[in-house]
Parts: sequence; structure tokens; C-alpha cells
Amino acid sequence: MPGARDPVSGQRAGAVARLCARRRDAVPALVLGVGRDEARTDARRGLRGRDPRRGRREGDLRARGPRSDPRGRRLGVARALGSRPCHPVARKTPRLKLHPIVVILLDGVADRAHDELGGKTGVEAARTPNLDRLCASGSCGVIYAVGPGRAPSSEVAHWSMLGYRPDEFPGRAVFEALGRGQDVSAEHVFAYAALRPAERSDDGWWLTGRPHPVDDAGEAERLVNSCDGIEIDGLTFSLRHVWRGEAVLRISGGADERVTDSDAFFRARHPLLRPQALVPEAERTARAAEKWTREVMRRLEGERFNVITLKWWGRPRDVPTFEQRHGLRGTFAAESAFLRGLACAIALEAIEAAETDDPARDLLDRVELARARLDAGDTFVFVHQKSADAAGHTKDPRRKQEMLETMDAALGDLPTDRAIVCVTGDHATPAFPEVIHSGDPVPFVVAGPGVRADRVREFGESTCADGILGHLRGPDMMPVLLNAADRPLFLGSRPTPFDGADGYPSILEPLV
Repeated sequence: MPGARDPVSGQRAGAVARLCARRRDAVPALVLGVGRDEARTDARRGLRGRDPRRGRREGDLRARGPRSDPRGRRLGVARALGSRPCHPVARKTPRLKLHPIVVILLDGVADRAHDELGGKTGVEAARTPNLDRLCASGSCGVIYAVGPGRAPSSEVAHWSMLGYRPDEFPGRAVFEALGRGQDVSAEHVFAYAALRPAERSDDGWWLTGRPHPVDDAGEAERLVNSCDGIEIDGLTFSLRHVWRGEAVLRISGGADERVTDSDAFFRARHPLLRPQALVPEAERTARAAEKWTREVMRRLEGERFNVITLKWWGRPRDVPTFEQRHGLRGTFAAESAFLRGLACAIALEAIEAAETDDPARDLLDRVELARARLDAGDTFVFVHQKSADAAGHTKDPRRKQEMLETMDAALGDLPTDRAIVCVTGDHATPAFPEVIHSGDPVPFVVAGPGVRADRVREFGESTCADGILGHLRGPDMMPVLLNAADRPLFLGSRPTPFDGADGYPSILEPLV
């Protein structure tokens, strides 16, 4: 397949071709000092292959010359080559059998109980023989991405579940920029801007809708561009339109990201909001954002879409790469740009995986992609699908039940003979009441070589809660999976200088 990172077996080429509409290198050639394919080939030349049904072994991964500084952190942008050589030694003992990890993330899979489903959630009411079989062969629990009762957005949930702390979180606007191929710099502050129609009332401006992604596309882009480049109090507000009147806002000139949203996320509950500083140092930026909003409204006066809201403020942060933190390298497949941007931020290779009106086919393609990436030597593959979340947002419990049954049909042949496979979700998207997400428990199942089977026989919130893994929080996910894959970092040893490392290291610097 042209542009692919590694060869893919013929029987899986169709699935991969359907998914891989666009690839981005997790670590640019500027960082590695070599081309992408050359780097991957060089890094894996020492791997000892095994029968794929028994899991891939990693053997002597010998040093082959200088690479980027292993302690250099990145957030989706190339960094200058370090002065110290890096020796990417995976492990010296060929007898070690370390399994790869596959995560299948069903966005918004969890729910609340509904009377019309007999007091069950959508997933409990659904007939899911494949997920039930997975539970019967593995270890189960429930997970709260940020804690019981906490209702996270998808980016907050994923960040936590992938093993990154709140103080390391750069903000979703940064992910939106990275996922769309934009360069980011810690010198700039980012926010997500959205063109909206608004009506004036006695208590403020109330949003009344949004541009249609097709019918209003040209007009929306023109209006956004008319507000690009406004300068307020020494700060420059630059807009880059992405779709349906939404744009990434980049603020230069010494801005501070610690500012509240103006976007009325619950547009029926409160009006357009005044930006406020979270800390005194951000007061200048907050007041400039308020003046900018008023200037935008002046420019858009008389237009159908007459305001631009701001949310998801952030700034790029230096964080350890996924490999530095967990000892794994691999692929993250998703349709949403912000999730691909999140993957880039931690140096996982992002693959744009489209979602169509055939969710079973989409999920089957993702499973085949996971197999192909295991064949290519990835030690971590994460695939995301939003279909269950979208069904929950319809607020029709039957629709969500039916969607989960449809998706289950694609999960009959998971690579549990060669990898640790986890199926879970990031949050609950209740089909009732009118909440976006909720803090209810999410089913969590792990199966694969050496994973013990507990007494759970059905995939669901109540049943999985009785499993051996109990009640987990987001930061527990990676340690649980690393442990199942025989990759936990032995606490008490300190083989690498990477902050928060918790997996068997794949980047070591030997004394030579």
C-alpha cells in the first residue's frame, strides 16, 4: 500500500485501505534523523519473530547509531536533535515473552438503566454473544475515566486512560490543531472557535443553532475569514477555518491559556458567557478575548451567523512520549481529528479511520487493522469507534441497544491468541436524560494469553462490576494492561529518566 509504514498481508489490505485514508508519522524524520520507513526498519531489525498465534517476542534490539535524545519530550512538533546518542535497546534476553496490547474503545458504550429496557442499560439489554464470550475468557471490571460520578469529555477521558496526568493536559484546542496538521508552539495559546447564530435577550445573547456543514459551508468560511488577524492589546487573534464555521484560534503576543469559555455548551441553559481569568496572570488575555468577541460581533452584525464563541483553551506542553512512559510504540486509529491530534501529542502514529453508515463493517475493518499492525511489529494498537456514542445522543434507548448488537457482530475474531485485548469505553452516553455524558461505570474486559477468567459471563455494567478487576479509574488502565502483557515496570528499579514511566522500558541507554 503506497505510503504505508510497513508491509501488510494481502488478506488484510482491503480493510487497511478502507481505514488508512491518511497517515501521519508519530515521530517526524527531523526528530529521528532518518526517513520514516528507514527508521522503522532499523528499529526492528533485531526483533526475533515467533508464531503470531503465540504472541510476538522482542529480542535483542541493538543500537545502530545516534537517534534523538531519549529524554526529549514532544507534543506533535519536531524538536532539535539531542547531543547525546540514544540506544533504543528493547531487551537483551530472548527468553522474555512480552505480549503486545490492543485496545478497542467503544466511545460512549455505557448507559443508565431505562424502564423501557426492563430496568437495564442499553448494553445490558443488547444481545452481545461475542462480547459475552470475551468476558467468559478474561478478567472484567468497570472503569471511571476520571472518577465515579465525573462526566468527562472524550479527550479528557482518553488522556487519563492512556496514562497522562491532568497537569500534563494541553487542552483540546491543541489536539484539534495537531489532528488537522497544523504546527503548534508553546509560544502560542490556542482555543477552539465556533461561528454561531445568536439572539439578544434581556439577560444576554442566546445561541440558536449552528451552520449546516454543507449548505452553509461557503458562507461560514467567508465570515470566519473576515475576523482573522484582529489585534487587541498587543495580542493577535489568528483564525484557521476547519469546517462548518469552526476554526482553530491561535493567539500570539504573550497570551495566557487560563481563561474560561465563552461558548454556551449547554445553549438552552445559559447564554453566551464573558471570558474570565482563572488566575491573575491571565486577566490581560481574558479582557482581550472579551474585546475580541465584541469586535467580531460588530463585524458580523446583520449576518445570519453573528457571533464566534471560544472554548477548549490550551497551550502545548512537554510530555513524555507514549513509548517513554509505557515502553510501547504503535498506532492510534480514529475518525475524529482531535483524537488523532491527541495521538500525535504522545507520539503514537495517527491513522484517520472513517466511520460510515455501516458500523459493523467499520469496526471489523478496525479489528483487521489491529491484526495488520501486530503483523508489522507494533506493540500497542488503539482503535476508536464513535457509533455507540452517537446512538446514545439520539436519546432513544432502543437505538443504542440495537447499535451495540450491530457492533458486537464485528467482535467475533479478536487476536486474543497473540495479544492482550481490552474492550471498553471512555464514558457513559446515556440515552436518557438530557445530559451529554455521565459519570456512570463503564464495562471493562481484558483477555489474551495468560489472562485468568473470572466468573463474569456477560458484558454489561452490573455484571462486569463483579469481575476480578473491580472498580478502576482511568490512570489504572495502562498498568492493568501492561501487567497482563508481562510488561509492568518493577517498582523499586529506575532504569530510565522518564517522568511517570510504568512499563517495561524499550528505550535504554547502556554504558558503552
